[in-house]
Amino acid sequence: MAGHSKFKNIMHKKGRADAARSKLFSKLARDITVAAKSGMPDPAMNPRLRLAVNNAKAESMPKDNIDRAIKKGAAGESDNMEEIRYEGFGPQGIGIIVETLTDNRNRTGGNVRSYFTKFGGNLGETGSVSFMWDRMGQIEYPLKAGSADAIMEAAIEAGAADVETDEDEEDGGHLIFTAYEDLNAVTEAVAKVLGDPKSTRFIWKPQTLSPITGDPAKTLMKLIDALNDDDDVQAVYANFDISDEEMEALSA
Repeated sequence: MAGHSKFKNIMHKKGRADAARSKLFSKLARDITVAAKSGMPDPAMNPRLRLAVNNAKAESMPKDNIDRAIKKGAAGESDNMEEIRYEGFGPQGIGIIVETLTDNRNRTGGNVRSYFTKFGGNLGETGSVSFMWDRMGQIEYPLKAGSADAIMEAAIEAGAADVETDEDEEDGGHLIFTAYEDLNAVTEAVAKVLGDPKSTRFIWKPQTLSPITGDPAKTLMKLIDALNDDDDVQAVYANFDISDEEMEALSA
């Protein structure tokens, strides 16, 4: 698999244009609010909230926005929010996992189904796709954090499961993978050596990737972008493998 495509193949993300930034902040704030509601409203005492706050800070979300989201959760304003995972298949049988956070499951379910239908895919039952993936922790560092060898050494010492480095100067970086239950412990350990990470999160990591090219690849990207554009969608994962050259052509 081409190195430059690793990050995009694991979790496809659109560029951080100004128009998308407000939507991103809204999704991050919603995640913080639900995390604060699920436990203590103090990041030091609530691992899930700590992850959500760190991710918001990594995207330069203003402190006032973060504090406001925590207070909403502590006040119970997220009582009607629920997390729902959808699983389905895109063009050429590419597996897709969609994580949502919604106050109206009928609206969200209808929207997600419509995106799959419009772009040549179909929704499956819960478990129809996720059995081919591993639920893991992921810690992201920029390339400047250190050499691939230095990152690998720090990750191994911290108890990480795997490391991937993309050397692309523009979009590259380091991904450290951990067992699901080890994310916080490994994050704290590597941070003592490498400094604060760019982001930490729980992810779905595909066990294998499926190659896709041409028009089906273009349609798949449209499906993933449509899902990402939905306000209720928090993350989209797809197990596709697209070459660097084709990815660049699709992004043009």
